[in-house]
Amino acid sequence: MPLVLGIDTGGTFTDGVLLDVSTKEVKRKAKAFTTREDLSIGIRNCIDNIRDLDPRQVHLVSLSTTLATNAIVEGRGCRVGLILIGHEPTGEFPAQRTFVVAGGHDIKGMPVAELDLEAVHQAVAEMRGQVDTVAISGYLSIRNPEHERNVRQTVRELWDVPVICAHQLTTALGFHERTVTACLNARLLPIIAELLAAVKEVLEEKGIRVPLMVVKGDGSLMSEEMTREKPIETLLSGPAASIVGATFLTGSESALALDMGGTTTDIAILERGRPRMNREGATVGGWKTRAEAAEISTFGLGGDSYMQVSHDRKLIIGPKRVWPLAVAGQRFPHLVEELTRSDPDRSIIDAQPSDCWMLLKKPAGKDRWSHSEWQVAEALEDGAHNIFTLAERLGRDPNLLPLKGLEQAQVLGKISFTPTDLLHVRGIFTDYNVTAAMEGARILARRLRLDVNRFAEMALQEVEAGLCLNILQSFADRAGLQAKLGSEPGAAFVLSSLLARADSQGFNTEIHLGYPIVALGAPVSAYLPPIGRILHTQVLIPPHAEVANAVGAASGQVVETVRALVKPNSGGGFVVHAPWGREAFLNLSEAESYALETARAVALESAGRAGAVSPVVMVEKQEVVSHTAGASDDVVFLETRIVAAAVGHPHWEE
Repeated sequence: MPLVLGIDTGGTFTDGVLLDVSTKEVKRKAKAFTTREDLSIGIRNCIDNIRDLDPRQVHLVSLSTTLATNAIVEGRGCRVGLILIGHEPTGEFPAQRTFVVAGGHDIKGMPVAELDLEAVHQAVAEMRGQVDTVAISGYLSIRNPEHERNVRQTVRELWDVPVICAHQLTTALGFHERTVTACLNARLLPIIAELLAAVKEVLEEKGIRVPLMVVKGDGSLMSEEMTREKPIETLLSGPAASIVGATFLTGSESALALDMGGTTTDIAILERGRPRMNREGATVGGWKTRAEAAEISTFGLGGDSYMQVSHDRKLIIGPKRVWPLAVAGQRFPHLVEELTRSDPDRSIIDAQPSDCWMLLKKPAGKDRWSHSEWQVAEALEDGAHNIFTLAERLGRDPNLLPLKGLEQAQVLGKISFTPTDLLHVRGIFTDYNVTAAMEGARILARRLRLDVNRFAEMALQEVEAGLCLNILQSFADRAGLQAKLGSEPGAAFVLSSLLARADSQGFNTEIHLGYPIVALGAPVSAYLPPIGRILHTQVLIPPHAEVANAVGAASGQVVETVRALVKPNSGGGFVVHAPWGREAFLNLSEAESYALETARAVALESAGRAGAVSPVVMVEKQEVVSHTAGASDDVVFLETRIVAAAVGHPHWEE
């Protein structure tokens, strides 16, 4: 019985499933806490938690990962040297050194200047020892990649470093975005290589010697080899895997897929079983890229969202993530007694009386941290402590504890009340320390001048209202609106009667969602059914919803897409612009035939490298014309757009 091992590394948990793809049956599943400092530890623990795993039955391993997204957000990665061809910088780039050389092309793919290879030699000489990888971006290289290829060849002849060209990653217009994409891909090369090596080491330990695939941001799979070359394509890998999992588990062709994890809620709208693709590219860490990904709206509301009471006595949920009190209390039972002694009425700047802290790792670099910061780390070596207990140990006011820098460096982890604790208080989910969660609820309830039961009821409604608002916001995002419904006074006024579930404004609001909601993630059974009633739609919570991302990783297919463009040539005839180069032809039929057949062949070859066996190629051709005004109403040919998509199941080693 051949099985696929699907693994998803989320913000809180690493999930694993053993999936029989032929019968669509999840044979076994497991969870382990994600270890952000070393993802392979969480992956090892997750595989260990899949009991009685027979490695001989596993024929493929598929991984979805947050690593690329997190690395870009946190500014991690290697040093990048950037060579721009034919254009000065158009803004900031994620590179340590930037050089401009003459060359580049026009919109027709014709050279605008001779390529200056001598300047490339000089750039390489100056970059040696200062960067680890090289990114190359030529002006309008999507119309003709010749100069990028020549610069790459020259750099490789002079220096043994990884080199990436912008035309290898995208065919979309936008010089700045394509250049950012190339730089970020170069920055991620050693990071993704380290992860893949660690995962392979874990699999080798377990006797699992099979191909390793990785989920891309569009939900499809690519091989380990291609992942090493194009790590940028794993942006939004985790949310994309959840969408594939939603389709696989429910068979829904048209639905709103909602995945509530520990840190975020991700929402995508499915049409014909697939999400709409964002061809403009994903934006991560403030960098606008041209990396294609599924159109997903992400909101900072999850099971581990920080719940706090503001100074004007309002309950705030998220977007910051913390460790739940119930989870930490299971590991550090003494926190219950410390929370009992915590003073709910004492005001702390930028903190809550329910806040606790734990040491995640010992601080490195003696000179980086102050004496006070070292004292904090040492005070937490025997376990987690409430903020008041920690202040007493150090003999300092809790407002003066130097915690922020240590938290940002992930030396310390913050623990406080979360929606996960709320479920423990309500008795809906009680896998961890219920008493710790109850103590946190007591503190927040006191600050709101409520009893615990009334607080829990109100907090549950606030979480539901937040999810409901996020669903509606995802439709606004899809429509391209810049408005944020929660902060727009007019929208907030109308929605208040919907979310308050009462005639609070003198009128009632009803919304009928045009899609069923496929709810994924561990907490959704507690929160989503009421939202279905508010939005008058069906809520589907499939079996194994809590590990849907891992199911999506295991059930994905390889999809490789190649695009080509046929346009009139200014000197007569027609020209084909494609990732492999620019070719001129005398007549349109020859140009289109060449573009169709070559795109098909390139897509097949790319799918084979991505790990597909016997892929099927689907080719679309769209002619774009313009009708001129006048009596003759002539038709003017503008261009032919060709898209070849090769689709296939990943290769299983027998």
